Amino acid sequence: MACVALPPFRRAANASPRLKDVSPGVATKTRSRLDATRFRARVDAALADAHARKVFWGILVADRDTGEVLYDLNSDHFFMPASNAKVITTAFALANLGAGYQFHTTLETSGPLGDDGRLAGDLVFVGRGDPDISNRKFPYELKTERDGPAEKILAEMVDEAIAKGLKEIDGDLVADDSYLPYDPYPAGWTIGDMFFEFGAPIGAIAFNDNSISIQVLPGVREGDPAILTVQPSAALDGFDSQITTSAPGGNPYFAVVRQPGPNFLMLRGTIPVGHAPADLELAMTSPAETAAVALKQLFEQRGVHVTGVTRVVHAPPPETSDSNGVSPPPPPPLPSAAGPNAIVLADHASLPLIESIRLTNKISQNLHAELLLRTVAREKAGFGSTDTGLKIEQDFLKTAGVAVGDVVLSDGSGLARDDLVTPRAMVALLRYAAHQPWGAEFLSTLPIAGVDGTLETRMKHVAGSAVIQAKTGSLEHVRAISGYATTERGENLVFAIFGNNGTEHGRDANAAIDVIGLAMVQTLAPSHPKKKK
Repeated sequence: MACVALPPFRRAANASPRLKDVSPGVATKTRSRLDATRFRARVDAALADAHARKVFWGILVADRDTGEVLYDLNSDHFFMPASNAKVITTAFALANLGAGYQFHTTLETSGPLGDDGRLAGDLVFVGRGDPDISNRKFPYELKTERDGPAEKILAEMVDEAIAKGLKEIDGDLVADDSYLPYDPYPAGWTIGDMFFEFGAPIGAIAFNDNSISIQVLPGVREGDPAILTVQPSAALDGFDSQITTSAPGGNPYFAVVRQPGPNFLMLRGTIPVGHAPADLELAMTSPAETAAVALKQLFEQRGVHVTGVTRVVHAPPPETSDSNGVSPPPPPPLPSAAGPNAIVLADHASLPLIESIRLTNKISQNLHAELLLRTVAREKAGFGSTDTGLKIEQDFLKTAGVAVGDVVLSDGSGLARDDLVTPRAMVALLRYAAHQPWGAEFLSTLPIAGVDGTLETRMKHVAGSAVIQAKTGSLEHVRAISGYATTERGENLVFAIFGNNGTEHGRDANAAIDVIGLAMVQTLAPSHPKKKK
């Protein structure tokens, strides 16, 4: 996969990074600090490791309250942020939508519902960007948990419509995701991303994270077809498979093959006789279509006959810029396929937005971040495209004190390989967020070192009163982390650490990052008295 080329690791001739305030226009600090000197020595040792030396590093550590910079290495250079981009997206969404914002997903119709329960018309499932139409348990506590079938929320909506008297649908079952423009894959994503759950397509209907869970069991004898169980079951026909049972004693082998045609995913492989079930996660190729099929199945399981077919309504894709870089004005939003005077037979309201943001940051959920970006665009500008969201986001970053041009993004999740940020931009945003009315809630959504999320198994030696709450990021040759820390001596910090051009699996970069994180909380101390609460 493509990776942005960056210069090799280098250190300035004057080994001591200068101390200066992270905020633009503030005079350079000249006071020397013994704790910062000790920290710098430990960072130098970590980056001198034979593997870490091959990585291009950008690091900025600052006092959260005063902005005093305690360590600075290449902080004005561009780095691929990977999922650190979610720090920007989630702060942006929280600032613009508010912690209590709710998504509404509905079953609507413009046809009359007779006294006999017969609906003379189409029933329309209208998605409005809710990322959590699934069986995921909320609130998130330490780990992701599931409760019931993948269709749990759809089943609740079906039951609500039946409770209002619906007994037969004399029309089609329509999935309408036109709330957002049809643009399932942001610029900068690679072909290889499209087939796995982390690269699930984006749309106003997000069913089961737009992913498929597949359990593979061996057949009875060598050569038998493997037995596949798929959740949600409506996705069973959304891909092809050629998995056979192999001789006992070996290991399972699976591969995703790209093929032409409507089902462009082909899952191939083998699983040995007697082997334990193997679990796989793939992206749905057509989430709205799958949701429509699932709804029809649910209705008919409850005795509600659907005489028509399942179909989908998409909005047109967003227009691209012309040769001069000028974008045309966005079209007005499409009305629901059910019409302006639709009758709502079921309305699912999401949990407050803060719960979705917490999940997004804790487990680094790409689809959710993309939907947050597009939802802000739809709510603030009336047109929910990625480009519109990114333009509004740039205004937010200016307000946060981020220098113009220090953040160049083409998506909301950080999966795009052309995303670029500077460590200084990340630290400026984090300082800004910490001092906003929503700052404490935002901080609570970040993984805690040694406790949960993507930091559950890392920096377990952070002890006592020290804590690191930060967002990780990882792509091929990229490892990153940024967030907040409270040191053993009571220093409140913001920091960003980026390592680009490392080895593919990133173990060496992660090891160096963890060493730096521990050094940060063990050595740095306040240089000014902290206010008592």
